[in-house]
Amino acid sequence: MKSYYVYILKCSDKTLYTGITVDLLRRLKEHNSSKLGAKYTRTRRPVKLVYSKSFKNRSLATKAEMMIKKMTRAEKLLLVKVNSSKNKRTPGRDGTLQGLLS
Repeated sequence: MKSYYVYILKCSDKTLYTGITVDLLRRLKEHNSSKLGAKYTRTRRPVKLVYSKSFKNRSLATKAEMMIKKMTRAEKLLLVKVNSSKNKRTPGRDGTLQGLLS
């Protein structure tokens, strides 16, 4: 079964970019070194992965992505901080929206 990942990147200008992918390493490489990266990140390289979470289907991942995109910068930074302090910058286990902020 294919997993979908929601991720947050920190750009070189300190802005945050949120996206969705099925392959985190490939997508990070695209953001940093190819024309396949988002137009937003192409002018803000290098970017660094600061948060990711896995979901069991695209629908749940898209809902989580939209939740994150509606957050303020401060809320996103808190999400990154809470998850990095718990060593959860790698994909989560449950694959649901439950625990997005935990």
